Order: sequence, then C-alpha cells, then structure tokens
Amino acid sequence: MAELDRGTKIYASVLLAITLGLAFLALYQPPQVSRLNDLLQADEQVGNFPYAFRVLRIDKGIAIMSTPRSSAVPVAQVLGKIFPDLGNADPASSRFQAFQDKLASTQKRAKAIVLKDPEVKGVRWELDRDWLMQHGLKPTL
Repeated sequence: MAELDRGTKIYASVLLAITLGLAFLALYQPPQVSRLNDLLQADEQVGNFPYAFRVLRIDKGIAIMSTPRSSAVPVAQVLGKIFPDLGNADPASSRFQAFQDKLASTQKRAKAIVLKDPEVKGVRWELDRDWLMQHGLKPTL
C-alpha cells in the first residue's frame, strides 16, 4: 500500500477533526438538560408513556421541550401514532377522549417535573417534527 503524501495526511487529519467536532456538537447535551431528561425518564407516568417528552435545550431559564401536539397536525393523527390500538375511533367517543386526556395529563406532568428545577423559570413547547416525520405525519406549518 502506498504511503500518503504530507498534504493528504494534513487534509485527512483536518477532515477527521471537523467530523469529530460536529459529532460531539450533535451528541453533546448540557448537564442540566441531561439531568432533567433523566428525571423525566425516571418518572413512572412520563417514562412509560409511548412518546418521549424531553428537554431539548434551556435558553435563559426557559426549558424548550418536545411535543407531538400542535395545530399543525390533527390530534387524531397524533393519537393514532402514539396509541395504535385507538384505530379510527370517533373523536367524540369516550375512548378517544380518554387517550387525549392521557396525552394531555402526561405532557402536564412532564412540564411540572421540569418546572421543579429552581433554575427553570418556564417551559416552551417545540413541535417534534422529526418524530412526526418518522411516523408518517407531515406538519402543515
């Protein structure tokens, strides 16, 4: 196997450093965010829920959290992906309402857990577009 010239070695080293740096930035989670996400996962209701509510980042004391709920996607579609046994239940049915209440109460609980942190002054929800796309749902906004 031929040995690489000096310029190619430098180029490969720089490319490797950039790739490792980008991977670190993509995977790095600040300690406070990681701790809050661990608390969410440790909670029986939130941790066992089919959708993983999580803190994405903290900006000036505001925790930005993921949610699958938005006016950009009909709630029936979201609920159908979270609870596959819901099927095509009528949105006016008690079964549909029970699943919707379960989603809402779990989201409220996730928010309450995060707000217990003395450094968190509030929560802002951010639509989890990646989750929606992975589940075949396309937000309209």
